Amino acid sequence: MSVLSRREVLTGAAIMAVVSSAPSLAAAPKAGKQAPGFYRYLVGDLELTTVNDGVSRMPITDSFVLNASKDRVNAALDALFMERDFYAGPYNPLLINTGKKLVLIDTGTGPAGLAASKGLNGLLLQNLAAAGVDRNDIDAVVLTHYHGDHINGLLGPDGAPAFPNAEVLAPAPEHNFWTDEGELSRTKNPRVVAGFENVRKVLTPDIRKRLRTYEWDKEVLPGITAVATPGHTPGHTSLIAASGKDTIYIQGDVTHAPFLFARHPEWHFFLDIDPVAAEATRRKVYDMLAADRMRVQGFHYPFPAQGHVEKRGNGYVEHIVGWNPRL
Repeated sequence: MSVLSRREVLTGAAIMAVVSSAPSLAAAPKAGKQAPGFYRYLVGDLELTTVNDGVSRMPITDSFVLNASKDRVNAALDALFMERDFYAGPYNPLLINTGKKLVLIDTGTGPAGLAASKGLNGLLLQNLAAAGVDRNDIDAVVLTHYHGDHINGLLGPDGAPAFPNAEVLAPAPEHNFWTDEGELSRTKNPRVVAGFENVRKVLTPDIRKRLRTYEWDKEVLPGITAVATPGHTPGHTSLIAASGKDTIYIQGDVTHAPFLFARHPEWHFFLDIDPVAAEATRRKVYDMLAADRMRVQGFHYPFPAQGHVEKRGNGYVEHIVGWNPRL
């Protein structure tokens, strides 16, 4: 049996005294939130910034897809290791710096969405500021269609225009539909009725006086051309941004989350006003994207919301472009 000497005991006691007198290290505080959501990339000489507005969480009911059961939708989510019974739909407005103009494509859910979702969406203004963009510097807001997650962000927290120096450009067929009282009187779709009510709220006199409409198959602004993609709404419009030999297809809601509606283009989403036309548009656009190997920017794609499309069987598979620290 070993016996500690007096020297060893005193040395050990001294060490313990030093250790006990050292300041204790506090645990690092938890951040409790995500980093701002923005991502920049180039298309030729154009600088594009995906500015995330957050996500929605929508329960999957038996009527979520009109021609596929809830079980089939859940099976598709299971196969991708995603949560069952809920659709998490990202919102991704797009900012284009042309070198002469700062152009915002769609606006997210706005401050009202921020309050209603308790911070789950309505984050566009916060993320623009984090990206170093002053909302007063935006020259034009181009809308793809008039659903609330694309137009509600036109209004700021005080109900005034969120982008006070911006011209608002809307597809003429879309604007004509949602401002036609005859269309409202003929519809039997309660979601369309709610859409009309929301358009009335958002298109305030201040917004209307700065709004002009644009036509399909023409340039909306230099380098940005409108493409007819009806079905999701009657005047739903996509855009092609081009610079030199480089292009990108900005698809609005041709599909919603591609992991469901690109892989299953035959599925009729309950928010499509004309589901048959929406499916035909989806197939036409995605056949072109796959054949031409054109990049696509999707409002409801997973952030940073750009990718390529591969034709596979009766559907399509999205390949999201990986994060690149350089432009």
